[in-house]
Amino acid sequence: METIRSKDGTLIAFERSGEGPPLVVVPGVLTSCRRWPVLPALAERFTVYAVDRRGRGDSGDGESYALEREFEDVAAVVDTVGAEVNLLGHSFGGYCVLGAALLTSNIRRLVVYEADAPEGLGEQALPAGLIDRFQSLIDAGDRVGAVTAFFREALQMTPEEIEVAKTWPTFPAMVAAAHTLPRELRAAAAYRFETARFAQMNVPTLLLLGGDSPDFAKAFTEEWHAVLPNSRIVVLPGQQHLAHYTAPDLFIREVTAFLSEPD
Repeated sequence: METIRSKDGTLIAFERSGEGPPLVVVPGVLTSCRRWPVLPALAERFTVYAVDRRGRGDSGDGESYALEREFEDVAAVVDTVGAEVNLLGHSFGGYCVLGAALLTSNIRRLVVYEADAPEGLGEQALPAGLIDRFQSLIDAGDRVGAVTAFFREALQMTPEEIEVAKTWPTFPAMVAAAHTLPRELRAAAAYRFETARFAQMNVPTLLLLGGDSPDFAKAFTEEWHAVLPNSRIVVLPGQQHLAHYTAPDLFIREVTAFLSEPD
């Protein structure tokens, strides 16, 4: 485990594995990418830096929360690694890597898997009252209930899929990080990117999209494709929001192929 200090002084932890070109990996809400099942395979091709976002794992936390601090955290890790860094973010982590891309010139390529819309989460992705229900479950000490409610209501997973999710190696980390869920969802709902700032950002960007993902995820991905001048969309057939769990070989193949392209 290694650590760096972000711009505001918060300690950010990451775990390094593998050999090859650098790849910084940033998870979405709840989870820890240090336990992603695809990480060992990625480490066969890349030096992987799996980040603990602030407030979870071995990372510290600030006195107050803002998305801008998350952007600074990711940029700090990238700049610590050095130049020509590849960067992968899933879901909320996709938001974080896109924000970081405006803060550092050391990024070679970006992979973003179903990030929220540039103008924030809409009601189709975050139904009214959902954050308050999550908060109530957490306040009542039912962290498992909060996580499974997120799976059911936000990710639209079936009861059978939720039971499988409870066996994932990342599930205990999700439960441990449950308290971070409401603040991150509130921040994502309220945040608005200044999309004009991306006009001059020519970093090659792969936008991953599940072929069976909800319509709002497809719309969000199309919005980012319109904003990012050097982006492409790759659809993962038969998948939704969690192909790095449900179709790891497909996920690894697409990520590796994109990052292995010559500049």
